[in-house]
Amino acid sequence: MEPSLKNSDRPTKSSSSAPNGSSVNEDNERDHLSSEALSLPSFVAGSGALNRLVDTARDYARAAASENTLKAYAKDWAHFARWCRLKGAEPLPPSPEMIGLYLADLASGSGASPALSVSTIDRRLSGLGWNYAQRGFTLDRKNRHIATVLAGIKRKHARPPVQKAAILAEDILAMVATLPFDLRGLRDRAILLLGYAGGLRRSEIVSLDVHKDDTPDSGGWIDIFDKGALLTLNAKTGWREVEIGRGSKDQTCPVHALEQFLHFAKIDFGPIFVGTSRDGMKAMNTRLNDKHVARLIKRTVLDAGIRSDLPENERLALFSGHSLRAGLASSAEVDERYVQKQLGHASAEMTRRYQRRRDRFRVNLTKAAGL
Repeated sequence: MEPSLKNSDRPTKSSSSAPNGSSVNEDNERDHLSSEALSLPSFVAGSGALNRLVDTARDYARAAASENTLKAYAKDWAHFARWCRLKGAEPLPPSPEMIGLYLADLASGSGASPALSVSTIDRRLSGLGWNYAQRGFTLDRKNRHIATVLAGIKRKHARPPVQKAAILAEDILAMVATLPFDLRGLRDRAILLLGYAGGLRRSEIVSLDVHKDDTPDSGGWIDIFDKGALLTLNAKTGWREVEIGRGSKDQTCPVHALEQFLHFAKIDFGPIFVGTSRDGMKAMNTRLNDKHVARLIKRTVLDAGIRSDLPENERLALFSGHSLRAGLASSAEVDERYVQKQLGHASAEMTRRYQRRRDRFRVNLTKAAGL
C-alpha cells in the first residue's frame, strides 16, 4: 500500500482538538467572531434571560454555515491578514485597492506560492466578504478596483473545470470485490455501495446516524424498509430524501451491505460509519472523517486495477469522492429527472455536468429545425 493511502481508518478527532487539521487559532477566531458579532446593545441592561438568548443566537449563527465552510473562511482571512502584514498594510477596514492587488498576487503567484485557479480566487474573495461582514464591514465586490481585476483574471486564466472520472457499475463491483469480510471490510463495502447508489457526497455518507437526533453533529439518518432504505439528509441545498432500493442480489445490494455491517458491528444508535479496532474486528464510537471515503476510493481503485493503463499517480488523481456521484449519473439508464432528484441538483444542467458518457446528440436540434 502506498504511504499516501495509509491510516485510512483514522476517525474524526475529538472535540478537544481541532478537527481536520484546523489550528486552534482558527477555532478561536470563529468563536471570537461569534462573540463579537452577537452581543447585547450597549443601551440594553443585561439579564439572565437576555444573556441566555445571546448564547442561543450565537449557536444559531455558528450553524448558519457548515463546519468545513467556516474553516475555509477562517483560513481565507488568516492568509489575507498575513499577506497584508507582509506588505505593510492592515486588513481593516477593507481597502478595495489592496484587495485588488491581493487578487492579482494570487493569480500570478509569488515566490514559492503557485498561482491559484480562478475558482479558488473567487472562493477566497467570498471568504473575505463573509469575514468583513462578521466584523461589521461591507466589502463591495462591484468596486472597480476589485471587479475589473477579477474580470481580467477570469478572462485570462479561466479554464474548463477539471472533472474527476466516473466510477461505473463494473468498476464499483470490482472495487468491493477487493474488500475482506471482516468488520472493516463490511463497513467499507457499505460505504462504497451506499455512496454509489445514493449519489452521495462523502460528507453526507459519514454524517449519517442510525436514528433522527442521535448526535448533535448528525447530517441525517436512515430508515430501512422491506423494499429499500430511505435516507433523510441535511445537505447543502437543505433537507432532502434519497431513496435507495434493494439490488438484484445480496452481494451487490447497498441496503443488504448496510444491514450486514450494522448487525455485526452491533450499532443501533449514533453514527453509522465509525472507526474500527486495529485488527478490524471491533467497532469504535468515533465517527469517520469524510477523508476516509476519498482514501477508500483511491485504494480500492488501485487494488481493482481500474485504469491500469495509466501510471499510478495519474490513477490516484483521476478518482475522488465525487467519482461516486458522477458514476451514478453516468450509469443509471433512467429518465434524467430521477437522477437529478437523487443527486439533489436544482437544475438539469448541473446533473448533465456529472454525466460522463451520456448521448450528447440524442436531441438533434439541427434536424428538428429542418436542416
